[in-house]
Amino acid sequence: MAGHSIRVVRRPFRFALLEGRMSSYVVQRNGHAASAEELAPLAFAGYAHFSAMQVRGGRVRGLDLHLERLRSASVELFGQALPDDRVRTFLRAALQAGPADLSLMATMYSPAGEFTVAGTDVEPELLVRTAPAASGPQGPLALATVEYERVLPAVKHVGEVAKTYFLRQAVGQGFDDAAFVDRRGRLSEGSIWNLAFWDGATVVWPEAEMLAGTTMGIVRRQLDRLGVPQRVQEVTLTDLPALAGAVVMNSWTPGVAVHRIGSVSLPEAPSFVQVLHRAYQAEPLTSP
Repeated sequence: MAGHSIRVVRRPFRFALLEGRMSSYVVQRNGHAASAEELAPLAFAGYAHFSAMQVRGGRVRGLDLHLERLRSASVELFGQALPDDRVRTFLRAALQAGPADLSLMATMYSPAGEFTVAGTDVEPELLVRTAPAASGPQGPLALATVEYERVLPAVKHVGEVAKTYFLRQAVGQGFDDAAFVDRRGRLSEGSIWNLAFWDGATVVWPEAEMLAGTTMGIVRRQLDRLGVPQRVQEVTLTDLPALAGAVVMNSWTPGVAVHRIGSVSLPEAPSFVQVLHRAYQAEPLTSP
């Protein structure tokens, strides 16, 4: 069934709850267990940003990219950022409470809340949630196309109702997920994915306003080290027939094959997927 694998993988936290296996996973505020009273104001909060990562053996790939993302987004939204060493301390506290392999979401928010004008003296706080490890859908996937541009696209912020809305609309139309097209007709990103393309020899990254994913950053720097050619160019729907493959990637996986975008079919290009996975695996794991 189209979309089945994504709908299962998207909700590992919920499935673990249903199976009664959550005792090893945590929700912590600033390195300590978060109480219901502390979490209540955040239940409907939308002025925050986050980074999601897969932890393996207690370590993370691209930790520097996650820290830089949290730092720069905090400066953008709050006017200041927590020091990296404090963020790492909070991440370690959550990892020590769980299994060696897990999913982790680090969300930075302001205690002043939203719909307020807080000064730069209000220091952001960090909410960390862990859940079972995830690896993404198997693919190949079919993506519906939607004309949409995210607000503050360079920030991985929360409260983006459009992402889930367009996912649901896409699945209802028989697709697995959605890919976004900007007002200039350029493909930019997916609902929770970066897009990458293959011309048979070179990895093609779409040129548009988008979130630069941490997995994308890992893959790009490792492809450079492996000597695999890359380029950035505008990619429109009319460009797709000339390409030899496409993938989506995020914190779950460095590459899931995409065999259709809108009405355009694409080769699955297993060699392309293998190159991306090889690049990702070349990135060393780092302890927070």
